[in-house]
Amino acid sequence: MNRRTPATAAARAIGVVVLLALTLFPFYWMLSTAVDTSPLSRGASLLPSGLTLEHFEHVLVDAGFLRYVRVSLVVALGTVVLSGAVALLAAVAVARFRFRLRTQVLVMVLMVQMVPLEALVIPLFLQARTLGMLNSLLGLTIVYLGFSLAFAIWNLRGFVAAVPRELEEAAYMDGASWWRMFRSILLPLVAPGLVATSVFSFITAWNEFIFALTFMQDGSKYTVGVGLRTFFTQNTADWGSVMAASTIIALPVVLFFVLVQRNLAKGITAGAVKG
Repeated sequence: MNRRTPATAAARAIGVVVLLALTLFPFYWMLSTAVDTSPLSRGASLLPSGLTLEHFEHVLVDAGFLRYVRVSLVVALGTVVLSGAVALLAAVAVARFRFRLRTQVLVMVLMVQMVPLEALVIPLFLQARTLGMLNSLLGLTIVYLGFSLAFAIWNLRGFVAAVPRELEEAAYMDGASWWRMFRSILLPLVAPGLVATSVFSFITAWNEFIFALTFMQDGSKYTVGVGLRTFFTQNTADWGSVMAASTIIALPVVLFFVLVQRNLAKGITAGAVKG
């Protein structure tokens, strides 16, 4: 039986402190620069020269950054809802039904994740132009949906396959329809997996830049990533405003993680051992 010696405990504590410092330091630097009175002359100083909220006021009031946040929320939440619904139904199909080329379909779904996004910009732009979906939030949401589905289907397939068929058969014998069985039995059991895939879909849609810049032509429809670009000029950048806007961009992601972190941990753990 191994015993933890004081030296081992101290080494672990130091390791945790170092890990936390490396993880939290970028966020501290971003926030401290956002409230610094002189961010351009700060240099390598760990502490800001003074505290002010003028950068946040400029970003929210003068620059109207909240409109970019609203657009990103609409696109990201739409991507989460659509990807969750489509991926769950697709996962049920590939996990429960037997059809020809079933394995090949799963492999092709996984291969979609390996294609660089930059290679898809031109073909998707031409396709969106042909369908009249340029400068459309729906068109951008559909693009993000395509990026999210591969991981979502592959991940949810393991959760659906882990649900015993006997539970479904028992529900059918009790007179439940397929929809009632799906809503009352299957959906609650795969909910942790839906949370894990929702986090991935949300981050994908929230942080994406290239397609939002390429597809959107109206400034009022820019997402937060494209909106952040407005604080950069050709020769310099308003670092106080950039960091204030970056803090605002990070807050919804942090809040989303806090709300779903318990189910997210369950989903990641279950997905690692099931399927």
